[in-house]
Amino acid sequence: MELFIGLDVSLASTAVCVLNSHGQEVKEATVTSEPEALVEFMRGLSGKVAAVGLEAGPLSQWLHRHLTEAGFETVLMETRQVKGALKAMPIKTDRRDAAGIARLLQMGWFRPVHCKSVSAQEMRAVLTARKSIQQACVNLELSIRGILRNFGLKIGKVSRGNFEFRVGELVEDNPMLKAAADPILRVRAVLRSELAALDKLTRDRAKADSICQLMMTMPGVGAVVALTVKAAIDDPKRFRSSKDVGPWVGLTPRRAQSGERDIIGQITRAGDTSLRTALVQAATIMLNRGRPNWLTAWALRVAQRRGKKRATVGLARRIGVVLHRMWRDSTEFRFTRKPNMPPGVASA
Repeated sequence: MELFIGLDVSLASTAVCVLNSHGQEVKEATVTSEPEALVEFMRGLSGKVAAVGLEAGPLSQWLHRHLTEAGFETVLMETRQVKGALKAMPIKTDRRDAAGIARLLQMGWFRPVHCKSVSAQEMRAVLTARKSIQQACVNLELSIRGILRNFGLKIGKVSRGNFEFRVGELVEDNPMLKAAADPILRVRAVLRSELAALDKLTRDRAKADSICQLMMTMPGVGAVVALTVKAAIDDPKRFRSSKDVGPWVGLTPRRAQSGERDIIGQITRAGDTSLRTALVQAATIMLNRGRPNWLTAWALRVAQRRGKKRATVGLARRIGVVLHRMWRDSTEFRFTRKPNMPPGVASA
């Protein structure tokens, strides 16, 4: 008898529901959210485990890796689709969620999610830490600006390196303001030092990676963008076409059609937020300061017709598509099109 197992994972425990091939519930249980406990539970079942399904989340890739290594066919299920299906249940509990996931798995009504390699997850951890420190620095600077603004002291436009000196000038004659600003400046100095170390690490990793070196031949794509794209995609062969990267990263317009009603709205914002942000940043740099090339020319024509904001989003989508094709073909970025080449990803 084939069994389909749904897992609703939380930090401490996991609700488990087991269905047979006819959709009948065989067993329900609550197991510790540890790979060893889950493997022991599944091996104790009387029947062949056809598939194990769990919603993509914080612990899912870790559990997926260990369950796969234990010999179970494990599937990561797309979060939005699972939530949309489970929303129909009037009562929401972990037990019911596990049953719903098992039902989706047994019917085959799910969208699988790629489980990233350990190296990709490690690089994403470094990039996430860098982003957190960078944001903390910005928050501290905004905090100091707000404190001093209450006393009519305006920092104004100043470089990152001169920020501390400018604040020191403003608070020099006020001991209380100096006592308030100095601790924040000391913390900011430590954060900037750690940020510089992470920046050096990312540059060194990108310099040593042949794929990142290829991507960085495109204007606007630096070490952070290249590493973000490589860590997010992980395996370029999982896309049948490079054009699939645009919808996957959430840079294509929403569409709601029903009868005579057909509305095309803003981008879907589905997928990896950090990758989408990195592509938009690369598009902004290419459009404003990058070396002239066929992609910039295309975006400028779009900007004339539809505005700069839409042009930036469209350029970000095409950058993702072209970077994927460059990766697949192991080719550097071409600044001009080949003669008689049709528009599309082949221009990478």
